[in-house]
This record gives sequence, C-alpha cells and structure tokens, in this order.
Amino acid sequence: MALNVKVLSSPRPQDVQTLSTDALRSDFLVDGIFPGDGSIAITFTDLDRMAVGGVSPSGGPVTLENHKETGASFFLERRELGVINVGGPGVIKVDSKAYELGNTDCLYIATGSKSVTFESSDKGNRAKFYLLSCPSHAVFPTTLVKRSDATPIALGSQATANQRTIFQYIHQKGVKSSQLVMGFTELAEGSVWNTFPPHTHLRRTEIYFYFDMGQSVVSHFLGPPNASRHVWIKNEQAVLSPSWSIHCGCGTGAYKFIWAMAGENQTFDDMDKVAPGELR
Repeated sequence: MALNVKVLSSPRPQDVQTLSTDALRSDFLVDGIFPGDGSIAITFTDLDRMAVGGVSPSGGPVTLENHKETGASFFLERRELGVINVGGPGVIKVDSKAYELGNTDCLYIATGSKSVTFESSDKGNRAKFYLLSCPSHAVFPTTLVKRSDATPIALGSQATANQRTIFQYIHQKGVKSSQLVMGFTELAEGSVWNTFPPHTHLRRTEIYFYFDMGQSVVSHFLGPPNASRHVWIKNEQAVLSPSWSIHCGCGTGAYKFIWAMAGENQTFDDMDKVAPGELR
C-alpha cells in the first residue's frame, strides 16, 4: 500500500499576519493523520525536514514504503522514526522483530531499519500509530518504552488552569536518538492551558499532535510573540511550530498532545521564554 504523501512549505515570520484563516490552516495544520483505508499518511515539511504522519491498520500488516522525498533507497536509510500509539493495542515489526504497543506506549526505530510494518492486534479496537521522523546522522538502537516505564513530570497548577503531566520518551536522559525528542503531555481534569507561558526555541522545530479530545476544541496559538495568530484544532490534528513561533493552546476541556522536536540540540529546557505581558 503506497504512502499518502504531502509536502508543506512554511511562511516567513513577517508573512504570518497577512494570511487568511484558510491560508494559515493550509500552512500550519496537518489533518487526515489516520486515513480511513488503513494506509500510511506522511506530510514532509521544510522545518528541519521533519515528517509527520500516522497509520491505523484495518486489515493485515501495513508496510512503511519509501518515497522520493527521502532521497534514499529506503525510508529510514538516513532517517530515524518515533512512534506513539494513541489507539488500541498493536504490533510493529522492525526487520522481523516484533514490538507490542499499548495505548500511549512509544517505539523509537533506528536509522538503517529496512523493514517496518504496522498491525492492529484487535480489529475492533484498531491501533493508531502516530509517526514522527527526522533526518539522522547516527545509529541508536530500536527501543520500546511503555508508558508505565516513563517518569512523569508534574507542571502547572489548578489555580492557573494548566495543571499537566509530561511523559518524556525520546530525550537525553531516556531513549537515545540522533536528534529527535518526543513525548506527550496530559492535562488534568479542569485544566485547559498547555505550554503557558509560551516560549520559542530558535534551535529546534516542534510539532504538536492533539488527541483524546472528544468533542472539545483547542485554540492553538502560533506566530511571533509580538504578532500571534491562532488556529482552531480538533481531535487528532497536528500543527507545525517553526523555531521562531510560540506554541501554546487553550481548550474547551482536558486533552492530551504529543510533542516532538528536532534541530541543533536535544536540551529540553533550552527555550526562550515569553512573558504573558509581551504577547500581542
């Protein structure tokens, strides 16, 4: 089954405030992460050459095919891949070795892996494998991390409506990678703000994927701190955050989101904080 591929080019910071709502969504929002036919959807970006996508296998195994956008003979010849399952149980086979992923479990797949397949263990409760890939210049072992093995980090407070827990999977003190950093954040019931106060980090691109939202929506804020815009996000949509852009959001109810970064370093707290009073 061939890849469903899109390519996105990002606008310049000074152009963001001139974009219409439709143009803003076209440039920053990634929809259709899990195609209904069970195929793999991939969107390549010009932001540190990150690629975002997903697959929810409906029948037998679905193979990660190559595409000319990689410029390589197979997809992971010069790339690494992070996967977090946001659906039912599933299995990923990497060069014939099987890894079982439950909900919010993570698999880092090594550069040089030639064969990668995805399969749902329960066709009545299909797996939903969220994929994030970036260029890689070193080889680190394929590693499975269960949610129960991740160390939760508590942030925020109920008083400021941003009480949340961060689960770090692929990072300097966890699963090793060439440049990918990946994990997810879960908001507490009654909290609606994420990543607030906001920040930028010129050394890294970031992509958010919102999930487990139900019928709620999130107003995701982006753009330069002094000329911000917003995009309304629904369940299982992703949004791009160029290095110069803030990224934070406020929802109509609690939700979760996967964050993933790639760039010059992997230092999680290397960020340029923006005070709320500086936002415009």
